[in-house]
Amino acid sequence: GTLLSAYDFLMSDAYMEDTYQDIKEMGRLLADDIVQTIICSPKPYERISFIGHSLGTLVIRAALQDPLLERYTSKFHTFLSLSGPHLGMMYSPSYLVNGGLWLMQRLKAGKSLQQIAMKDSSDIKQTYVYKLSCNDKLHHFTNVVLVSSHQDRYVPFHSARIEICNDAKRDYSYNGHVYREMVHNIVQPMIDNPKCNISRYSIQYALEHGSANSMIGRAAHIACLDSEVFLNKFFAVMGWKFFV
Repeated sequence: GTLLSAYDFLMSDAYMEDTYQDIKEMGRLLADDIVQTIICSPKPYERISFIGHSLGTLVIRAALQDPLLERYTSKFHTFLSLSGPHLGMMYSPSYLVNGGLWLMQRLKAGKSLQQIAMKDSSDIKQTYVYKLSCNDKLHHFTNVVLVSSHQDRYVPFHSARIEICNDAKRDYSYNGHVYREMVHNIVQPMIDNPKCNISRYSIQYALEHGSANSMIGRAAHIACLDSEVFLNKFFAVMGWKFFV
């Protein structure tokens, strides 16, 4: 109890009323919520860490680029990404998920879905996910922790790990070039900063075989939130290393 009492936890719902809106706008709302929390705190914060899942990881990265948080970059400590689509959905191996995204974009007219799929512009360099990479702030963190799973069919393995996949290595088209450039934009500043440590974890979940969620890859995508066993073990082992 004594250790946890030294930490404040913010589970922001600033943008949860509409997660289909523009990611940049959701980032602005999150940044404002964070700053208001800091201002209202009776004590100063020495470190600020972030934990995000899926779309939430992009919203956090958008918030980090908001002018409201610029003054706090020196306090950034750990960025924990759970199945985050940092490189969008390019080279996704799941035709089912790609088709589902296409359908949902049309049924819900969701801006954020178009942005994740990098379909918000006919030129990949004009898409929001690419633009997000051009002014990325992850290199300001002491720890950048990227958690992914091959069982996850919702977010490509390489996208969650911010790595160049084999398909991208063999893609000599304009889109392939821009994709590799996007990876470089995010990763190189972290490599150049000796105080920034990148850790990548691949998780194999004990999933129920034969269920619809397992077959379409959704079970693994949400297991990092739903699995009490995973959460207890991960934070018991890694929590001390990255958050204390």
